[in-house]
Amino acid sequence: MGVVNVTPDSFSDGGVNLRPEAAATTAWGMFEAGAAIVDIGGESTRPGAEGVNAAEELARVEPVLVELQGAPLSIDTSKAAVARRALELGVELVNDVTALRGDPEVAGVVADSGCYLCLMHMQGEPRTMQRRPRYDDVVSDVKRFLEERLAFAVAQGVREELVCLDPGIGFGKTASHNFELVRRLGELVAIGRPLVVGFSRKSSLGRVLGDPEARTGTTSASVGAAVAAYDRGATILRVHDVREHVEALTVARAVVGV
Repeated sequence: MGVVNVTPDSFSDGGVNLRPEAAATTAWGMFEAGAAIVDIGGESTRPGAEGVNAAEELARVEPVLVELQGAPLSIDTSKAAVARRALELGVELVNDVTALRGDPEVAGVVADSGCYLCLMHMQGEPRTMQRRPRYDDVVSDVKRFLEERLAFAVAQGVREELVCLDPGIGFGKTASHNFELVRRLGELVAIGRPLVVGFSRKSSLGRVLGDPEARTGTTSASVGAAVAAYDRGATILRVHDVREHVEALTVARAVVGV
């Protein structure tokens, strides 16, 4: 899953895809590099980010979705109005970082459309999530949350077989929490739904390499985390540098004989 942030303040690319033409070009390049799907987002969820209203978010993403019609896309949103319009434009998956807590109408939009849904764990909200996050046991707590949100989605009419789950690397977690989640990913695989892991360029990668003030991680560190997650059962890797990840995962698949 390639990532295209149509925002002025993304942690990973600093707004280079804010113009629709640039975002569409980036997305087509990701498909050429081997992405199976590209995730389009119009609201930054970096630590400390301020929210935007649905009209602003839609104004950012709609021109990009129009340019990319016919391609396999997901929409990174927690707003029903944005999800509804994106689905009208052919999007196949709604990627909700609030796991249907941000807007109660998203569940109905997804259920009515029969599209795919990704539910992500986040402690707190983007503005506050990195202020001393704490867990009794991060893997058990995240697993319990994802099971609860999956049950909620199904109760709202979403078909369980269309749901994937994301432990939310970097969303209300320390570096040690993030690595523990990947180390014990099998416990989340046991829920029985495909797992999405998005470790790409996260600051934890820079910090484990020796920079305690790192805001991002390198491509090579991102690839290392992705291969480790794949080896432990991740189904979808959400990444910024598609070609490098595709090549690494192709070799990893060859090694395990898939």
